[in-house]
Amino acid sequence: MNTPYLTLENSLGFFGVGAKSGLTEGLFLLLLLPAVEFYLVPFVLKSPNLFLKTMFGSFPFLPVIANTFLCAYISRYFIGVVTRKAINAFFTGRMLVLIFKSFMIYIFYTLLTGLSTPERVWQLAQYLGKNAEAIYYGYMTMLPNIMPIATRCSLLVMVAAILPYGIVFLIDMWRRSKIKRNHARITGKS
Repeated sequence: MNTPYLTLENSLGFFGVGAKSGLTEGLFLLLLLPAVEFYLVPFVLKSPNLFLKTMFGSFPFLPVIANTFLCAYISRYFIGVVTRKAINAFFTGRMLVLIFKSFMIYIFYTLLTGLSTPERVWQLAQYLGKNAEAIYYGYMTMLPNIMPIATRCSLLVMVAAILPYGIVFLIDMWRRSKIKRNHARITGKS
């Protein structure tokens, strides 16, 4: 009997591809969020209009949107056993890396906030250059806002990891149970 199978090595390969793509996406968000929330909005766009606030406020939602479209597109190809297992391995890799990154984002900003004493911030501002006073007051002004933004970002990455992939896994389980029920109905076995 010739049954299709996916070797452990191939499963780990798909898992690795998913993990790498999830890592790249998460690093993009991790680097983009501070630039937008902590520099661009308060210092460059001092009083942004509603359109700019909405546009820049939607950056944290990009992973959720991208993952949803990715899952909707790829879930059409849950045809064979090997393909389903490969896609599940790919999605599991992406999901686990995004969940890990969500925790890392929160831990990074928690440590940053905890280490940001006025003395340390002043020393760093003096080291960075001639606008030490502006850097110090700017950072100390935004310091209370770091943890709420970090919490929001971490939760959004967690939602981006769990919601789209969880829905695809649930739909796959539902399809497989439907196939088993139909097979049992046809063969008369329960």
